[in-house]
Amino acid sequence: MSDSLHTKTITELAAAIGSGQLSPVELTEALLARIERFNGPLNAFNLVTAERALAEARAAESQIAAGRSVGPLHGVPYAVKDIFDVGGLITTAGSQLLANNLAREDSWATQRLAQAGMIVLGKTITVEFARGIIGVNNIQGTPHNPWHQIAHIPGGSSAGSAVAVAAGLAPMALGSDTGGSVRAPAGLCGTVGLKTTVGRISRYGVFPISELLDTVGPLARCVEDCALVYQALIGEDPRDPSTVGIPQHDVLSSLKVGAKGLRIGVPNNVFFDDLDADTQRAMAAAIEVFKSLGAHLSYIDIPQAAPAARLGAILSGAEACVVHKDRLDQYHVAQMDPVVGPRMQADQSILASEYILAVRSARALRASLADTLRDIDVLLMPTTARPALPVAEVTDIDDYNAQSPVYSRNTRIGNVLDLCGLSLPAGFSADGLPIGLLLCGKPFAEATVLRAGHAYEQATDWHRSAPDLSWAD
Repeated sequence: MSDSLHTKTITELAAAIGSGQLSPVELTEALLARIERFNGPLNAFNLVTAERALAEARAAESQIAAGRSVGPLHGVPYAVKDIFDVGGLITTAGSQLLANNLAREDSWATQRLAQAGMIVLGKTITVEFARGIIGVNNIQGTPHNPWHQIAHIPGGSSAGSAVAVAAGLAPMALGSDTGGSVRAPAGLCGTVGLKTTVGRISRYGVFPISELLDTVGPLARCVEDCALVYQALIGEDPRDPSTVGIPQHDVLSSLKVGAKGLRIGVPNNVFFDDLDADTQRAMAAAIEVFKSLGAHLSYIDIPQAAPAARLGAILSGAEACVVHKDRLDQYHVAQMDPVVGPRMQADQSILASEYILAVRSARALRASLADTLRDIDVLLMPTTARPALPVAEVTDIDDYNAQSPVYSRNTRIGNVLDLCGLSLPAGFSADGLPIGLLLCGKPFAEATVLRAGHAYEQATDWHRSAPDLSWAD
């Protein structure tokens, strides 16, 4: 089994651990060996905590052997995007400016996963300060999209997390999403990624961008794995007021109900504009899959989409200026990634009145969207307008800025409108690069999008594909 452990889902690994066929120590050793073998060319991790991981694995093995298993995640390793605090580890947020930023305690998310028995393998590379959708990091190195020998963008900002999961270095990795930073890298790297509604999962201990838009979510190999991790992460945390008063729910009980009867809306405007031919074909095929599963498909106009697309940069840019108010001088910007620092510095020109009006507009759009989606359960669209570009085509800041909307448009609209969303594999381009399908749900409708995604996944085989890493060996 050890030769194929890197292809197994959490669900499969949990079954093997539960039956005694696999030990957490064996699994952790196998993944650490794979990280050692491939992380050099892939550059997914900036920190590997091998000794800590093995100690956690031995503890999990002892607990499970003694009949004290705490659930299906117990003994399963995972990776952590390097904006989440893990007590005793540095949180760099992809920046040399935070090279000594030692976390004294766990974030809510990593604490919850520790309580569920999961094992930390290490930290994954993010775009500096999580401020970019392309996935480039010129400070710590850009993670290599594993689907092509030539360096292609992994998507950001959860770049290393997506690469780690896609390449079989970890069965799951934590990510965060402010404008698409879970969904875009999931789509471009061929993994599943869940963007949650603000308030579902506490952001305590996560390096911030925007209080209004930041969310936490997992990247994994299949929808059921995302559902298992999501279920462990949700809860009320007074340290993040957005979670207070949010009712708990169970997404696992309805996960395998199927898509029959689901009302799926296909947007007529914005989301399908300017797609490349491969992505267009993949979306047409996905629509046919849902029809065959008994879902009700309809084409709808979403008048809130275009104005929402214009608000995202104002909302996240203005709030990020508050986070970085002491880092936006020339001295600090000169030490930042050249495709991040200048853009952050430019955000200082956003007026307070612009920000306030953007907040008001976002609230109004969210309110009106409820009526637009009154008869719709799920929206179907591509995660990004095209597959990954070669990294060489976005090294210049002008090219970087020009391409960013191609990869953030559909996802960013969801953040502004507070939709939850699930990106999952839906095919490949002629060059063998993944294409992502994005299913969006109303606020707090994670159970519905996970149900729809699971039904689609069971009817297709795209999520079972794995990149050929012979070029990296």
